This record gives sequence, C-alpha cells and structure tokens, in this order.
Amino acid sequence: MFRPIKDVQNAAEFVFIEDLVPQNHLIRKVDKYVDFSFIGEKVRSSYSEDTGRPTDPIMLFKMMFIGYFYGIRSERQLEREIQTKVAYRWFLGLKLNDPVPHHSTISWNRRTRFKDTNIFQELFDEVVYLVINHNMVGGRALFSDSTHLKANANKN
Repeated sequence: MFRPIKDVQNAAEFVFIEDLVPQNHLIRKVDKYVDFSFIGEKVRSSYSEDTGRPTDPIMLFKMMFIGYFYGIRSERQLEREIQTKVAYRWFLGLKLNDPVPHHSTISWNRRTRFKDTNIFQELFDEVVYLVINHNMVGGRALFSDSTHLKANANKN
C-alpha cells in the first residue's frame, strides 16, 4: 500500500547519541585506542586562561584529525560534515543540539596560534605511535598515486 510519510521530522524523540553510532564504525576504534588527552599538556602554553574563544584544544585537534582522516580539505566543509554526521559529533563529545565550533576557529589556530611551531608534527607522531602500538597500522602495504601528467615546460 502506498502511504506518504507526513510530519515525521517534527516529532520529538529521546535517543542516546551512543546508540546512533554503529559499533563497528572506524571512529569508535580510534576513540577506543587513541587517548587524545596528551594534547592538552602539549598546547597549554599557547592558550590564555581568560581570553579568546572558549574552544577545547583537544576538540579542535580532533576536528582536524577528522578532516585529515576522512580527506576533508576545507575547514568550512569540515564544519558542515560535523554538523550533520552523528559519529563525528559523538567522537568530539558534542550533543545533537550543541553548536559546532566555527571553521574560522580552526583556521585561526592553524594560521596564527600554532604558526612557526612543530606542534602538528608532534601530535601526528604521537597519534601514529599510539595506533602502531594497538596494531591499527601495520606498515605492510604502501599505496601511491602514479598519475602521469604531461609536463607544461618550455624545452628551450
């Protein structure tokens, strides 16, 4: 029988965000084995206790991790993806109605606060170390893009 669904999106529901993220989702494995709390101590000296936007630096770096991990290159797009993907919200500790930190917060921190530092390399190295220790990365295969492009060069 054909019956259109009406007004489904206006119903109030009681749900647990924990139940909305599949148990086998890759982000759950990352959350289980990678303790991001080390970030707080690494960046504490770069933050003021009383000025600036109140964004948790761990959440900021976890947002950037999502972007790198899932190939989201635009910070604006990353903000939109986090707004709509329950698994990302769960990973960041955001409730369904919590606002997602603005893309300019990510951008400002990347371009200004951490400019001329090696903090990104240090954090990357630590995360890689943690996933290797939990056998999430084996190092047995190497993939590379072997796209051939015609050179645009003057032979003279």
